Amino acid sequence: MLPRFSYVRAQSLDEAFAQLGAADTRVSAGGSDLLGCLRDEVFTCEKVVSLSRLDGLRGIAANGDGLRIGAMTRVAEVAADPTVNGRYRYPVLAQAAASVASPQLRNQGTIGGNICQKPRCWYYRGEFHCKRKGGDTCYAPAGENQYHCILGGAGCYIVHPSDIASALVVLGATVRIASREGTRTVPIEQFHVSPRDDIQRETVLRPGEVVTAIDIPALPRGSKSSYRKVRARGAWDFALAGVALALQFNGTTVTGGRVALSGVAPVPWRAQAVEQAIIGKALTPEVAAQAGEAAVQGATPLKRNGYKVPLVRNVVREALLAIV
Repeated sequence: MLPRFSYVRAQSLDEAFAQLGAADTRVSAGGSDLLGCLRDEVFTCEKVVSLSRLDGLRGIAANGDGLRIGAMTRVAEVAADPTVNGRYRYPVLAQAAASVASPQLRNQGTIGGNICQKPRCWYYRGEFHCKRKGGDTCYAPAGENQYHCILGGAGCYIVHPSDIASALVVLGATVRIASREGTRTVPIEQFHVSPRDDIQRETVLRPGEVVTAIDIPALPRGSKSSYRKVRARGAWDFALAGVALALQFNGTTVTGGRVALSGVAPVPWRAQAVEQAIIGKALTPEVAAQAGEAAVQGATPLKRNGYKVPLVRNVVREALLAIV
């Protein structure tokens, strides 16, 4: 059952900021994650401020040589938009968006809400006062941890649930944030907060701040990109492991680019060891295999999720061979 709360549909950003000044208030974009958290009693709130009427936060448009995507743009729109798949050629983003959840949720969810999701850990979402909720225990290491992280865990072993966030990392995107005090921009790689830095936060958003847009720069000439996701079910499921690629080529040689993993760490995971393993080389089967090994350097699986190590190793190898 949902708790009782007041609901305000802001008619402007200024009205949204004014409403968000009240204590115990939450922002709603598409609302699917927020309502799930309220239903599961992950947190409570007295007021929900909806951004659904702010048409100025929707749409995909040219921004210099790249794109600006309004935070309230639906995930389904990002997946299907011809400017993403066509002239601006960001297949990694289109493929990541198309892999999100189910068609119904892609039509409801927004790109801004997707990168701001709360973790899906069943202890955090369940009746457990875990560290992320202010307790003194993470229940995952001694519990059911088959879907938890193998990289970057530090007292909290969640995995970041967003496919889109990993795609934005390899594209070098920037998040635009607004509040009563003004606007600021944050590189997507600095937007999410590791449990090593703050175990109770997922993003750098401050009280009263709203994500308004995402800016994506143009890719260099000779770029190719892709997103590969492995999940337990063919739809409506989160990544067991995924890999986002945005690589530059001169002929068959990789001259630059970025690699990021999903489903294996508390934040979208920049796989710099993979980048180092492939830049300056042609993507032969041997090089791709070496890159797969590099992807799991430092992995520390828990009792029930050791399968993710070979899974990541192989999904990276296969994605690299497929992009050539």
